[in-house]
Amino acid sequence: GELAKEGGNLFLSPYSISSALAMTYAGAEGQTEADMAATLRFTLPEGQLHPAFNRLDLDLESRAKESSPALPDGTPFQLSVANALWGQRGLNFRQGFLDTLAVNYGAGMNVVDFAGATEEARQQINAWVSDKTEERIPELLEKKVLTQLTRLVLTNAIYFKANWAQQFSAAATSTEAFTRLTGDAVDVSFMHQTDRFAYAFGDGWQMVRLPYGNGNVVMDVVLPESGRFPEVEARLREGALNQTLAAASSVSVRLSLPKWEFDSAFSLKDQLTALGMGSAFDPALADFSGMTEDTRLSISEVIHKAFIAVDEEGTEAAAATAVVLWESGAAPTEPDVPVDFTADRPFLFMIRDIPTGALLFVGRVVDPS
Repeated sequence: GELAKEGGNLFLSPYSISSALAMTYAGAEGQTEADMAATLRFTLPEGQLHPAFNRLDLDLESRAKESSPALPDGTPFQLSVANALWGQRGLNFRQGFLDTLAVNYGAGMNVVDFAGATEEARQQINAWVSDKTEERIPELLEKKVLTQLTRLVLTNAIYFKANWAQQFSAAATSTEAFTRLTGDAVDVSFMHQTDRFAYAFGDGWQMVRLPYGNGNVVMDVVLPESGRFPEVEARLREGALNQTLAAASSVSVRLSLPKWEFDSAFSLKDQLTALGMGSAFDPALADFSGMTEDTRLSISEVIHKAFIAVDEEGTEAAAATAVVLWESGAAPTEPDVPVDFTADRPFLFMIRDIPTGALLFVGRVVDPS
């Protein structure tokens, strides 16, 4: 919701962001712990929260084994998650904190030298992220994000590649007009097919659900009526449409959907502060004493980057998040007779894991060109 205020195409992974911040939360104490729990909607006690994230990770990773390999190049359905820690050489981290992250997130500690070799540490972290996202996020951390005062970076990466259960025929793809929020039109490639899909509709909107593989992971495309995009986006963001979306029924749909590919990059510091997590960024208030006794830490940055490509065969998506902590007291760095469903205007979409309900990716397309 905070990011949507900026306009334009939008894509992110709520799952990646919450995972990286959950690892950070494992080392938070006092008011910082309380503020993070409230902002991130963590209602379980820590003894249950981290094992719950672990179970969710394991469930998501099992999707690849449940789905048949259907990608044209013979590679299987892919959904992978990875976590890692990058700590300053010589800094003693609490064993309980390290054990919690190792056992529940599979996050091992990589020792680097932020103080003496900042650029080398940045390149090492970026190389790890690039590898875990099949090179779709080649540079998560840009120059100046890390400084000689950086002491710990917690990273999460998620990669997804899957074919539609009902693929589009490339021969049916044609160039058509897409009307942007500004009212002007742009020519883009539209994919077409008529088949049975889960479909729902309501006041000012309609939705079609496109399954991947065996149907455990799906993309919900929510298409607002012309002129009602902001209203529908706000209702979706507030959860007002959840029950209706869940009650979708199978109908024949004449589907027209544009192809799109874009990436997004954000610093989430301002948004998380606005949502109530300001104490975690304030050097005078932050309490991450659950991580180390050697020095006082606060979050300097939360960086998130995401990539998506949607075509006739399926979807490829990747995202990564880094939570950067430094020694407190430092200055900030810069850093669907068939129902017609024709998405020829701005629309929203979500990639969800059905068995767990996990929201893997979410976004909007206001200009697929």
